[in-house]
Amino acid sequence: MKFLKNILLVSVLISAGSCADFLERTPDDQLTMEMIFNDKIRTEDWLAGVYASIPDPYWGFTRHIGYDPLSDDMNPSHRWAQFGWWVVDRQQGNWTPGNVEPNYWDVLPKRIRSAYIFIENVKPNPAQKVTEEEVALMRNEARFLIAYYYWLMTEMYGVIPFNPGLTPSNATPDELFIGQTPFDNVINWIDAELLDLSTKLPAMYSNASKYGRATSIMCLAVRARMLLFAASPLVNGNEDYLNFVNNKGEALFNSAYDASKWTRATDACKLLIDKSHEAGHALYYEYNDDASIDPFLSYQNMMFKKFSDGNKEILFARPNSNVWEYDRHAQPRGTGGNGGLGVTQSLVDAFFMENGLPIDAPGSGYVEKGFSAADEVRNTKWQEVQGNGKVTLAGTYNMYVKREPRFYISVLYNRAWHRRENRTTRFLIDEWDGGPTWDAPQNGYLLRKKVHPDHDSRSGANPYRPGILYRLGEAYLNYAEALNESDPGNADILKYVNLIRERAGIPDLEEGLSQAEMREAIRREKRVELNCEGIRYTDIRRWKIGEQVLNADFTGMNFFGTAMSDDEGNANAFFKRTVYQKRVFTKKNYWFPVPQSEIDKNPNLVQNPFWQ
Repeated sequence: MKFLKNILLVSVLISAGSCADFLERTPDDQLTMEMIFNDKIRTEDWLAGVYASIPDPYWGFTRHIGYDPLSDDMNPSHRWAQFGWWVVDRQQGNWTPGNVEPNYWDVLPKRIRSAYIFIENVKPNPAQKVTEEEVALMRNEARFLIAYYYWLMTEMYGVIPFNPGLTPSNATPDELFIGQTPFDNVINWIDAELLDLSTKLPAMYSNASKYGRATSIMCLAVRARMLLFAASPLVNGNEDYLNFVNNKGEALFNSAYDASKWTRATDACKLLIDKSHEAGHALYYEYNDDASIDPFLSYQNMMFKKFSDGNKEILFARPNSNVWEYDRHAQPRGTGGNGGLGVTQSLVDAFFMENGLPIDAPGSGYVEKGFSAADEVRNTKWQEVQGNGKVTLAGTYNMYVKREPRFYISVLYNRAWHRRENRTTRFLIDEWDGGPTWDAPQNGYLLRKKVHPDHDSRSGANPYRPGILYRLGEAYLNYAEALNESDPGNADILKYVNLIRERAGIPDLEEGLSQAEMREAIRREKRVELNCEGIRYTDIRRWKIGEQVLNADFTGMNFFGTAMSDDEGNANAFFKRTVYQKRVFTKKNYWFPVPQSEIDKNPNLVQNPFWQ
C-alpha cells in the first residue's frame, strides 16, 4: 500500500507545476530528471503525486466538504464562516472572481503537466524490476488522470484553455496564453481518451496494494457521468449562452438542442453497467435472518465496507480520505463532536415514506404534526436503534415516523437514539447537543450519512472506510435517466430504478408513467439515494433548476426552541418550520468564475457568463 498511502505526502514533496519546482525541494535538491526516472521509488512517488488531486469525497476540494453544502442536501453551521468556511459565503451568494477557493484552475493544470512529464520520461528499469509492461501501465494511468482532471475542470468552469500535451519550456506567449476551447471539443477529446484507455487498463488489480489506481471501470464511470452532463439542459440547447464566445469569436457552447447526446449518454451508461457486471461489480446487500434484504444495513454499510470485504458496488474510490474531520463535525457536541454539520429540511422532506410514496403524494400516510404514541419496530439488524429493531421511539415527532430506511441512515434528528452514548440526541437550546453555540445543528438536524457510528471524538476512534467517488447504484440511475430521454418507455428504465428501490426497502415504482412523470420520479430517486455523496449540486446545475431550488429561504426546526412542542404560536417550540438562512443562486452560479488572477495573467481568457 506504500504507493497509495504516500499520495498526500508526495503531493507536498512534488510540485507538479514544473520540473524546476520539484528539483528545488530539499533534501533532494541535486536530483535530475535522469536520476528520478532511473529510480523505481522516485518514479512511483512522482506518479503518486499526480494521483494526489483526486478529490476527497469526505473533506472536499481543499477542506470544507466540497460540493455538497452548495446543494440543497447539506447544511454546515452558518456561523462557521468566521472560521474560514468559505462555502457558507458561497451559499449566500457572496462570490466574486477574486474569491478563488476552491481553485482547480491553479491545482489541476499542475497535475496534468506533471502527468505529461511522467509519460515522457518514465522508462523500463530491469535492474529494479520495472518492466516494459509496467511502464505501459503507468503511462496509461497518467493518461487517465489527465483526462479525469480535464473533466473536473470542465465540470467546474464549463470551458477551459485546452491544449493537450507538454508545452515546451521555451514556448512563446502565444503558445502559453491561449483562450478557452469550445465545451463540446473538450468533451469529445476526453470521451475518446477514456474509451481508448478502457481497452488498455485492467478492470481491477489482483495485487491489493494497487487498489485505487486507474482501471478500465474507472474510465467508463467518469465517461458515463460526463456524457450525461453533456446531454443535460445546462449545455444542451441552453440559449442563455448563445452569445458567449472566446477570444477568437468561437461559440463556447452549442445552444442548439441535440437529441443524439442523450443516445450517446445512454450507450455510455449501459456500457459501464455491462462491463462492471462482467468484472464482478454488483449492488451491495446485507440480509436479515429470514433471508430478506436488510435495507438499513445495506444502505449504511454500502458506504463503509471495503471492496476487499465484499463491497463490489464501488467503481472508483480514493483509498484514503479525511473521514476524521467529517465525522467529528457531524457528531453531536455532547458526544465530543463539533456538532454543526447537518442536512437541510429540503432533504428531510425528499425522503419517501415507508410505502415508497413521496410525503406530498395522496395515500402516503405522512403526518407532520404531533408525536408518536408507540415505538416503531421493523425487521432489521441495524444497531443504532434502542434494541429489537426500534427504528423510532414513542414520542418521536411525527415528521420522522414511518419514513423509508434511507432517511434514518442519513438524518440525525432531535430525540433520535444515539447508540454509542446510550441516549437520545438533545438539540434544544442549552441541552447537551444544542445551542446557543455554533457547534450545534442550526436547523435542527445533523448529518448521519457516511458518518461511522463507531467514531468517537473523545477517544480518537475513527474506523476506516473508502472514499467512494463512483458506485454502481449511481450508474443504474444515470442509465435510467438517459434512457428515459432517448427511449422513453423502455423496460430497462423501471428495471434499474426498481433495483435501487428494492435494496432501499420500498415498493417498486409503478408502471405507466409518462416521460415527464418518469423524469421527475428518477430525479426524486437520485436525490434520496445519492444524498450527500457530492452529486446533487452537479445534478441541480445540469438540470438547470438552481434558481428554483437554491434561490430561496431555507427552513428547519427552531434552533432557539426550548420546548418539545410543535405549537406554531409558541415562540419556544422547537418542532416548527423556521427560516434560518437566505440562500442566493442566480444564472452566474451555474459555473464557478474564472479566477481573476488567471485573467490578469492571460488576456485571452474571457470571464464566465454573467460574472463581472
